[in-house]
Amino acid sequence: MQNLTAQIIKGAVSVHTIESLEEKLSSGKKLIIKLGADPSRPDLHLGHTVVLRKLKLFQDLGHEVVFVIGDFTGMIGDPTGKSKTRPALTLEQTRIAGQSYFEQVTKILDPAKTRIEYNSAWLNKLSFDEVISLASKYTLARIMERDDFKTRYAEGTPISLHELLYPLVQGYDSVALNADIEIGGTDQTFNLLVGRTLQSHYSQQPQVVMTFPLLIGLDGKEKMSKSLDNYIGISESADIMFEKCMKVPDELLLDYFVLTTDIERDEARRIVSDDIRKAHFAYAEMITEMYHDAQLCHKAKERYIKLASGALPDDIDTLTFPEAEADIITLLKFAGFASSNSEARRHIQGKGVRLGDEVVTDVNLRVDLRGGVVLRFGKGKVVRVVMK
Repeated sequence: MQNLTAQIIKGAVSVHTIESLEEKLSSGKKLIIKLGADPSRPDLHLGHTVVLRKLKLFQDLGHEVVFVIGDFTGMIGDPTGKSKTRPALTLEQTRIAGQSYFEQVTKILDPAKTRIEYNSAWLNKLSFDEVISLASKYTLARIMERDDFKTRYAEGTPISLHELLYPLVQGYDSVALNADIEIGGTDQTFNLLVGRTLQSHYSQQPQVVMTFPLLIGLDGKEKMSKSLDNYIGISESADIMFEKCMKVPDELLLDYFVLTTDIERDEARRIVSDDIRKAHFAYAEMITEMYHDAQLCHKAKERYIKLASGALPDDIDTLTFPEAEADIITLLKFAGFASSNSEARRHIQGKGVRLGDEVVTDVNLRVDLRGGVVLRFGKGKVVRVVMK
């Protein structure tokens, strides 16, 4: 039991409580392991895999994983870490976003052992008196202990009443499922503990709460997030995934090994300290092969090496632009290298854009397309753009 517990809590920041975890594991029953998902962000990245890989361990031990898609709570919008009220989604929007989750999570989880639930299935059925009863089981003082609420209240920033209900509504998911264990990132600690408290009020055995570190993104500063464009998506192509893995900051590579692969910390430390460049290649190969296969990984590595040397890949795409001239901002968006003008400017200001071998520094540059140009972004994205 000690060895099993150590394996399960490995890498955890907090466990509430280890004694309760051991009791549940030794009970012999098939445990319900819960993970909640925000449908406003349906694209999963390596940061999400920190907890998904732990869920896979529970599946391998014979327990049931329930992946809760918060289509109802998405209409409220969890204000965690936000300085203002998050825009609410419609039920239709949350359902559409939730469709892609199963395909992505089953890159890690066993689809036959993964149960998907939408929390609108039980939350839509609560009557108003049941909501009042739920609200009576938690105090305003406890809710205001959340750092974001506390900060906003002190600054005089408005807090809507529906936001105060969010932790209770998310916590009720654990009651509806009678969850034994809930796993999440450290930013969800408060909400997960609310679920544990509510279960006691509903005469259930409180769930074990396990939280895991947030993976810092490729910018080396903020947690990995698609909105910050510092992420490595698990559904991205092998070429892009390999290139992004090579961009992991040197000082974070050890954490990436430990949090997103099966490499033990001592072994990862040895790999990183021996030769940092070889360590980057080892990590990129490991991750790319994990989410694709050995053949695609090999091709992605060859392509990366060729691009890093300044050569063009054999499979460069050619795009046809409708006019003879265009500004560089428009070209970057046309090629799919930027989704907005501001993002394109950031790429140029960061000296990540090249025409041929020349680095672009002028955000107002006009480009003549009559003879065709080779547009590059970073080391892995390159296209040829010609006039129609």
